[in-house]
Amino acid sequence: MKLGYTILYVPDVLHAVKFYEAAFGIKRRFIHDSGQYAEMETGCTALGFASEALAEANGVAIRPNTPRDVAAGVEICLVTETPEKAYAHAVAMGAAPVKPVEVKPWGQKVSYVRDLNGCLVEICSPVPPPS
Repeated sequence: MKLGYTILYVPDVLHAVKFYEAAFGIKRRFIHDSGQYAEMETGCTALGFASEALAEANGVAIRPNTPRDVAAGVEICLVTETPEKAYAHAVAMGAAPVKPVEVKPWGQKVSYVRDLNGCLVEICSPVPPPS
């Protein structure tokens, strides 16, 4: 078993794709002709977006993400060598700031924002190798 992709259910797939391209510099892999599903190029595991309507069509009940509510109990993590720069850029592009970059006891730099749909996004540096 391996993790194939993570899917965020969103009200507008194309809008989410454009936001992630602008805020996080992630490139789109593809958008289905129906506009109900898309994937972003994020390395070994793809980040996908599916419409809330697609969840319903698949017989899956979800609690829609919204910036008006507390974030759901899940986050996506984007790793970069420059988390301070990435955090500032994401906020400038419309991500809601949650927690600025701080250095954790193990040496990793970690910050948090929420995307346009209220999903929690961690922006961090790679975990340093043990000393």
